[in-house]
Amino acid sequence: MSHGRKISVVGLGYVGLPVAVAFGTHNGQTVAFDINKKRIAQLRSGHDATGEVDEPELAAANLLLTDNAADLALADFHIVTVPTPIDQANLPDLSPLRSASKTVGAVLKAGDIVVYESTVYPGATEDVCVPILEAQSGLKAGVDFTVGYSPERINPGDREHRFTTITKVVSGQTPETLEIVAAVYGSVVTAGIHKAPTIKAAEAAKVIENTQRDLNIALMNELSLIFDRAGIDTSDVLAAAGTKWNFLRFTPGLVGGHCIGVDPYYLTHKAEELGYYPQVILAGRRINDGMGTVVANKVIRAILRKGGVVNPTVTVLGLTFKENVPDIRNTRVIDIIRELEDAGITVQVHDAMADADEVAHEFDGLKLCAFADLKPADAVVMAVSHRDYVSGGWPMVQNMLDDGKGFVADVRAMLPREDRPDGIDLWRL
Repeated sequence: MSHGRKISVVGLGYVGLPVAVAFGTHNGQTVAFDINKKRIAQLRSGHDATGEVDEPELAAANLLLTDNAADLALADFHIVTVPTPIDQANLPDLSPLRSASKTVGAVLKAGDIVVYESTVYPGATEDVCVPILEAQSGLKAGVDFTVGYSPERINPGDREHRFTTITKVVSGQTPETLEIVAAVYGSVVTAGIHKAPTIKAAEAAKVIENTQRDLNIALMNELSLIFDRAGIDTSDVLAAAGTKWNFLRFTPGLVGGHCIGVDPYYLTHKAEELGYYPQVILAGRRINDGMGTVVANKVIRAILRKGGVVNPTVTVLGLTFKENVPDIRNTRVIDIIRELEDAGITVQVHDAMADADEVAHEFDGLKLCAFADLKPADAVVMAVSHRDYVSGGWPMVQNMLDDGKGFVADVRAMLPREDRPDGIDLWRL
């Protein structure tokens, strides 16, 4: 450990835990802090419910797992990885970031460095976080302590692109801080370090990474709406267009989660503060946020066309924001469910990964059904391509339909068209 720094990580979710484990494995004891006592107890028992860290990895890391903020004083290099969500009006909610800054500020010492990884708009670290750190500590930023920003790039469920194998962007308040931040992260990240010239540049880089993906997916979603009206399968079009060497391989789908569906709003918020009203970015957001309604309306129309259906039932498979992860944050599958319910349809939801108690808490008592308890349905929505659903395939889906017949909305095009059983009407986004 050539940098000689004692590390703390504030926030042990999908982002923070892999960071803490990496430092705890290679840099000696790392203070791993979270305000959630249940989360700390779970990690102390050796289990990570997010699935991002395996039990052997967790056991091998030298971590001081704690919910006692006073333990942060043992460190002199603090990494803040708390969530930065949006509120009901799609405005940045910086309350977790402000709270974490107060917590760190209360234990800050001369010579300490605080690095933020949470996604923010350009300027937030210096304009929002630094004043809180100064007020809580009585110290002066740039003189007594310094700050940096290093955007997180964790991709939940991705076993190939990990914290240590993704190029790490770093920045610092002073040239000296930048070198220390680069050395600290460089001690665990094997993919290399990119030194951004300013904190604002690093903050902006983070929000445009996901804004770019959001817009590309929005284009695919809009194309799918056009092709659907033209009677063309979008997958066929993308397969043909994808033979060109510079065609970007994006696919239509529901855009949720804590990054792609959220980060663009941080950028547009800052743009509007600066007097510019973004058009392309917000248009992409409107398209992506509306895709759940598109799927639900397809199902409703299919049931109405069938006619004679009394008290229709629809089974929705998958609730998490992406495949093979338990994360339900900002999932757009809930839009499908609510639209169907508003139309008077009974909806039964199954998810192979999500925690039932968390789902009930997050979505006003929504109950997940056990697989064995699913009743025969008039339609099935394959909303999330969990591996269990992909492996189950058509036999699983056909068994869920009343008399093995009905409508199937395959949002992620995971079912092979050529194997579609007779009596099933298939639609793909």
